[in-house]
Amino acid sequence: MATTAPTKTDHLKVPGASIYYEVRGAGPVLLMMPGGPADAGAFRNIAEYLASYYTVVTYDPRGLSHSPLEGELRDDRIVQIFADDVHRLLEATAKEPAFVFASSGGATISLELAARHPEQVRTLVAHEPPSPALQPDPVRARAEMTDIVETYRTGGIGPTMQKFMAHTRIRQAPPPPPAGEPTPEMREGMAQMQRNMDFWFRHYFQAIADYEPDFDALKAGSTRIVAGVGEESRGELANGGGLGLAKRLGTKAVEFPGAHGGFDTDAAQFAVRLRKVFGEGAPSR
Repeated sequence: MATTAPTKTDHLKVPGASIYYEVRGAGPVLLMMPGGPADAGAFRNIAEYLASYYTVVTYDPRGLSHSPLEGELRDDRIVQIFADDVHRLLEATAKEPAFVFASSGGATISLELAARHPEQVRTLVAHEPPSPALQPDPVRARAEMTDIVETYRTGGIGPTMQKFMAHTRIRQAPPPPPAGEPTPEMREGMAQMQRNMDFWFRHYFQAIADYEPDFDALKAGSTRIVAGVGEESRGELANGGGLGLAKRLGTKAVEFPGAHGGFDTDAAQFAVRLRKVFGEGAPSR
């Protein structure tokens, strides 16, 4: 059942940035990692279904939304830097190993977190990581992602999104724009999303394309890793990444309701499945 849990917000100072984060609910910590240009807002819907069972921690990755950069950012180290940000956020919010749910590019980054800091993560659900390293043809997938980045730098967002949709094979339609004249808040939200998209394609996207998970460390570590895929995203690139992750770990992927963004579009059912996978939490009430 969804609840309207009070939300506490704060910033965590980390080297080169200030990380905005939100905390709601009670119980063991469940930290949720967004992907692509998304921020903490991506999880506000499902967080209401989880806050009765977990202390839900959501955040804006550095460079996105309310997490401004405070120094230079090495694009070739973004996965490692973003994972270190989450490591520090867990140090600040969790006294015991936490549950982690990670989506899309965030799922790729979560593999670096689990490889380097397995003591901090009890169970990780990595939902549809789009990493080329997890695809049947990594060289081709990486080349296509690199081409998307180059297209953005030379041709702008229109041609880029055409290639992005063709490469990822995402079938889930984006939500329709709100009717009527946009309010100042809506205009600012749209402007922020444009800034996030620019950061994503200019800095973050290539890092996800180039990243190679340390599978030996993942297998040797204490973190239980569950590869997640969407019930409605079969045939899409990121769904294949989830299947590839399960294969590399010698496990079986778990299907979750909805497609790539099922945690939002099918939040109630997704939350139930997620709680079952985690296998523990505060008693129902």
